[in-house]
Amino acid sequence: MSDTSTNSATVPTPPMRERVLRAGHGMGMVDFDELWRYRELFGFLIWRDIIVRYKQAVLGITWAVLQPVLTVAIFTFILGYLAKIPSGGQPYVVLAMAGLLPWNYFAAAMGESSNSVVGAARIITKVYFPRLIIPLSTAMNGILDFCIGCGLLFTLMLWNAVPFTWYLLLIPPFFVCAVIAAMAIGLWMSALSVRFRDVKYIVPFFTRIGIYASPVAFSSALVPEKWRLLYSLNPMVGVIDGFRWAVFGAEFQPYWPGFALSMGIVVLLFVSGMYFFKTMERSFGDLI
Repeated sequence: MSDTSTNSATVPTPPMRERVLRAGHGMGMVDFDELWRYRELFGFLIWRDIIVRYKQAVLGITWAVLQPVLTVAIFTFILGYLAKIPSGGQPYVVLAMAGLLPWNYFAAAMGESSNSVVGAARIITKVYFPRLIIPLSTAMNGILDFCIGCGLLFTLMLWNAVPFTWYLLLIPPFFVCAVIAAMAIGLWMSALSVRFRDVKYIVPFFTRIGIYASPVAFSSALVPEKWRLLYSLNPMVGVIDGFRWAVFGAEFQPYWPGFALSMGIVVLLFVSGMYFFKTMERSFGDLI
């Protein structure tokens, strides 16, 4: 009997493919081509977060209506009716909603993206994908709430006879600014939270303070002229002023030097946040 083992051809085992991660330098630190290749994962994570957000909530998506309605009602009664905060000749309830809409999105997106990397520790340590996708996608899951808030804003405008003008077309660009601002701070905080777990306590604290430090319940025109440029160091000042400009038109034009400063800070925070995140990314596997 012939030995079949000697006649059979030996099939070579193909070499295992390895992915080698190297730190880049300068613009090469962020691989935008790779981010584009993983765009389907980016969209899936956004959709997953939206579903999970309301799936086990008793009131479900109703929370997206109740939260801004109750907050604006409190602001309107205490600050608009009792404190008589000036509203520039416009209905205070619309003024407050126009400020609260971008702020609610920013605060929620910033808070969730700040904890996103630590929350995704299980998949980070097992599967490779661009880690930037995690905080960036998490910052986008408030889009549905924002759209519902826009519906409430338009309803209040109709109820209070605030005219609809072409300035409303400026809402999407200013929403993009709010998204970039939330992503920017989320990138910084999500990277820092891997090393310093105190971040998850710091972010909600600054969010609670920020609603009063930002022109949410009042017009930034009430800030004295000599302080307005300094006040605009808050990146959300320009975003909120832009929203009110879109709602009320030319009479609510932003303070342009301060507006430019706020928008510049948003861009600076976003660019620096991406590079800081990529710098810290190499240590995620060891620290999570």
